[in-house]
Amino acid sequence: MNLRDLRYMIALAEHRHFGRAAEACGVSQPTLSVQLRKLEELLGITLFERSSKAVAPTSACDRLIGHVRGAVAEAEAILAVARDLRDPLAGRFRLGIIPTLAPYLLPLVFAPLREALPALEVEPWEDQTNALVERLRAHDLDALLLATEVEGVDLASRTLFAEPFLAALPPDHALASRDYVVEAELARDILVLADGHCLRDQALAACGHSGALGGALRASSLSTLLNMVAAGYGTTLIPGLAAGAAQDAGIVLRPLAAGAGRTVRIAWRTRFPRAAAVEAVGAVIAARLRGFAEGSAAGMTWVSGAGRDA
Repeated sequence: MNLRDLRYMIALAEHRHFGRAAEACGVSQPTLSVQLRKLEELLGITLFERSSKAVAPTSACDRLIGHVRGAVAEAEAILAVARDLRDPLAGRFRLGIIPTLAPYLLPLVFAPLREALPALEVEPWEDQTNALVERLRAHDLDALLLATEVEGVDLASRTLFAEPFLAALPPDHALASRDYVVEAELARDILVLADGHCLRDQALAACGHSGALGGALRASSLSTLLNMVAAGYGTTLIPGLAAGAAQDAGIVLRPLAAGAGRTVRIAWRTRFPRAAAVEAVGAVIAARLRGFAEGSAAGMTWVSGAGRDA
């Protein structure tokens, strides 16, 4: 049994005419007829009822045709994937990204990625770190954008850029008049994300918060935190790329005295056969964000620049 004969079977089932089926397959009518006879002999059943005027699929053909179409489709998918693998910079590239990074980074890098890698189809998948790592190990994703290091010899990563944290304050907050904010001063009324977000642990560590937060708000998204800060409910730390969204919400932003921040990395499986695609995507993102950390250290000019559309 071969794919060619299965394609002949599909064509005759669809056209119900030897001449039209042969034309669709690009072969002569005798060739198609002979090969289908051989297929019937191999299967031990009659696939088509033939007469001088018509060709009709038998009940056996009707039972098998769905499986045949599926087999041909899977075989064609295998060939397509193989073609993509011959060119690692072509085809689908499934990129996981954490929620505190995705809404702010993706709009900045999608156009450069399309321009630099036109044959690569980047498909983003947003989720928390642990879930993304599980999907990467399960081969459901090709690479991840994370703000933590990955563990295990089966995974590798490289640094893309450093992203500073900013103090996000209600306009009338006592710290809003400062040029810089000492991280520990935010601990008293800091708002954080729910468990599972790496930004939660990073923010608490930056502020020196060693205990439980009691009844403090634990938001499911960074946008919720921003809205609560804007409403005067408390303070928080935000990653630098979210500065534009924070300003739009009426929040006061201040640099941190100790310059706390996070490192954004791209991670992949060490045996991933398209490592060249990972390197290329990482290089485009790193180039797009080059100078971001330096700009933030120089003052607040980047808040209306790199934080929005650098």
